[in-house]
Amino acid sequence: MSAGERLNRAFAHAPVLPLNHCSKYVLVSDCHRGVGTASDNFLKNQHLYFAAMDHYYRNGFTYIELGDGEELWENRKLQNITEIHSDVYDMFAKFEQRERLYLIYGNHDIVKRKCPGCYEGIILHSQSTPEKSLYLTHGHQASLLNSTLWPLARFLVRYFWNPLENLGILDPTSAAKNYEVKEKCEETLRSWAEENGHILITGHTHRPVLPAEPAYYYNTGSCVHPRCITCIEIARGELTLVKWSMQARMDSVLYVAREIISGPVPLLNSRS
Repeated sequence: MSAGERLNRAFAHAPVLPLNHCSKYVLVSDCHRGVGTASDNFLKNQHLYFAAMDHYYRNGFTYIELGDGEELWENRKLQNITEIHSDVYDMFAKFEQRERLYLIYGNHDIVKRKCPGCYEGIILHSQSTPEKSLYLTHGHQASLLNSTLWPLARFLVRYFWNPLENLGILDPTSAAKNYEVKEKCEETLRSWAEENGHILITGHTHRPVLPAEPAYYYNTGSCVHPRCITCIEIARGELTLVKWSMQARMDSVLYVAREIISGPVPLLNSRS
């Protein structure tokens, strides 16, 4: 099965949510929540993430996670992760109570594909301008190793690359850690989107992408950058790439700040 066929499959039976000028969505990817050990890359940004989550909950956004929410290649049990990061899952429950929570699985949490309410893809459909509909998925479908051969990739990460990473040696097969692999993955995703005329938003490579002009390919970035988390907001018919980071006031008091990296880029007109 080719990358294109894998991407087509992701959207063949994807749930469809409305996209219009009143819609408010926040797209987050690659949290890689772990079990609280030194290899839990989410730990350093958990305060930024929770502050952002609280902001989006209070302001009426629907939360969509685009995969790799949990690090289930390095860790075996989801329960261990949910216990360590119980504040995140308590917030998830609040979103879910208001029907504002949707989860997509990626390669590192692909074992959740059989869980109710976890999808491979989601479509945000614009009824007035269907060509502006958004196709959301993780993006691992661009890689044979991370999709079809994921059990092999998980084995290598769990027993080979994870121990070496603790020594400072990065996984050369990872789209997030290897520049050439990242470039190839993004080009595959971009080509599929352009050839099919679909606006595609993914995660997976950890590199945020939101061009100043309307395009076919966007990327949310990740929540495991050393100094910030990034996400894409959809509001007022526009796309905005933002980052959340620690800033200092003039009196040296630290606070969590939201900063626009790119956008807003118009997606829908005011009547859509």
